[in-house]
Amino acid sequence: MAATAIELPGAEHSSALQTAEKPWRPRINPWIVAMTVTLATFMEVLDSSIANVALPHIAGGLGATQDEATWVLTAYLVANAIILPAGAYMTTFIGRKKFYMICVALFGISSALCGLAPTLPLLVFFRILQGIGGGGLAPSEQAILADTFPPEKRGQAFAMYGLAVVCAPAIGPTLGGYITDNFDWRWIFFLNVPICLISLFLTSRIVEDPPYVKKQVAQSQKGGIKLDFLGFGLLGLTFGSLEFILDKGQEDDWFSSRIITFFAVAMVVAFITMIWWELRQLRTGHRPIINLTLFKRRNFAISFVLMFVLGFSLYGTTVLIPQFVQTLLGYTAELAGLVLSPAGLMMMAMMPVVGFLSGKVDPRKLMGYGFFMLTVSLITMHTMDLSVSYGRLVFLRIFQASGLAFLFIPINTTAYIGVKQSENNDVSGLTNLARNIGGSCGTAFIATMLTRRTAAHETNMVRNLSTGNPAFNQKVDSLKGAFGHGAQAVHSAQAYIYNQLHRQATMLAYLDIIQYLAVFCAFMLPLLFFIPRPPKNASPSAGH
Repeated sequence: MAATAIELPGAEHSSALQTAEKPWRPRINPWIVAMTVTLATFMEVLDSSIANVALPHIAGGLGATQDEATWVLTAYLVANAIILPAGAYMTTFIGRKKFYMICVALFGISSALCGLAPTLPLLVFFRILQGIGGGGLAPSEQAILADTFPPEKRGQAFAMYGLAVVCAPAIGPTLGGYITDNFDWRWIFFLNVPICLISLFLTSRIVEDPPYVKKQVAQSQKGGIKLDFLGFGLLGLTFGSLEFILDKGQEDDWFSSRIITFFAVAMVVAFITMIWWELRQLRTGHRPIINLTLFKRRNFAISFVLMFVLGFSLYGTTVLIPQFVQTLLGYTAELAGLVLSPAGLMMMAMMPVVGFLSGKVDPRKLMGYGFFMLTVSLITMHTMDLSVSYGRLVFLRIFQASGLAFLFIPINTTAYIGVKQSENNDVSGLTNLARNIGGSCGTAFIATMLTRRTAAHETNMVRNLSTGNPAFNQKVDSLKGAFGHGAQAVHSAQAYIYNQLHRQATMLAYLDIIQYLAVFCAFMLPLLFFIPRPPKNASPSAGH
């Protein structure tokens, strides 16, 4: 890291901004506000992963195939991705507190409807509504925390938010597995209803909008800001198409499918058009749905990339590990979730420590340590084999969590450096979008590489399974006695050997994926040197 100070974009206006935007603080204790808004976000992030292990039960209960049931996940992700960047825009018209409460209410009502859904199409429709409600929760909470806490304490506030965002995906599979194994899958949705009611009650009493939000709402009601229907449509088409491609790409063999190709073209055209339209909105003095000017700030642009990688690694490995232990090691859904849970406890313990350090230590150093530990942990995971024990798996995941804990808070605090208070909503929406899209890309990457690398390893290994190979014939002779006598015993022995070959090929594919993830995370370390040094005589997490 450079020892000399680098001037941040907009730093020359910092004194003017401080004069124009007087510090605002809520009437209620900030930590009570933080706990209130974290409740609903934890519930929403938990719900994004809790349904994964219940898909076979949902498919069986509604008379659908496993492939059809994946729309339960896809529908939620698509709706979530569309509303994430648009959340800040919507608060301009109705206020942040009201928007947040509407999202909580919609999430709760749609959760109840999901639990009552009699058919798969209705369940998918209700999941879309649930995704719309859930997509507005995390960005709103992050913006509320940024306004509620002074810059020097913002890292500690994000530590509480980080507990929800980072730990919920680890707890989700365990809780989902327990509910589906011991109760009915519908209870994974009914569980949200009482939490939503508590969140609505507390939010109505505790949370309040800062003056600048009220001013924006008043201005929009007077006709000063008009709703951008075209921009919203382009936004929905762009990220909706992207989520569809990522979720269905491997299943439909990517661009060999006309549907995937169509959505890919639609996404590119909509994205380019959206960028042109949003820049035009800025030039004409209108309020854009996505504030692209934020990417002019180097600290925000790099933080956006780092948050994408964090989502890619976090959600990618959260999918990879349970899938590995269930398909190759024979773990139940509940036991697979228990492999991840200790790591969640590790992050819960580390988050307050990182929150404290974020106000004392250069965030670039914390991120450097986090990505280094994440890379080393993935390299260590590359030593796994088919005989790996439960204890070893738990240790490897905890080791990985020790690096993840040092990334979320510093990345968030860095993203807010030099940002005006009125742009807090935009920052929170875009950083959460980066994490969401990163998670979707990570999941799609694992699904694609697992299929293709397994096939590649099988092709290389199956060459040795021929009657012309003495070692193969010897192995068949040694096994056929366990399967009886005659030709059927030979066929059974050969099938057993092929099954073992398939398991070995799949194991090698998992190791390949872990290797790629390690390289991907290592490449983030040089990027940290391009982040401007935080201003002198200011907390590293300073936002103005």
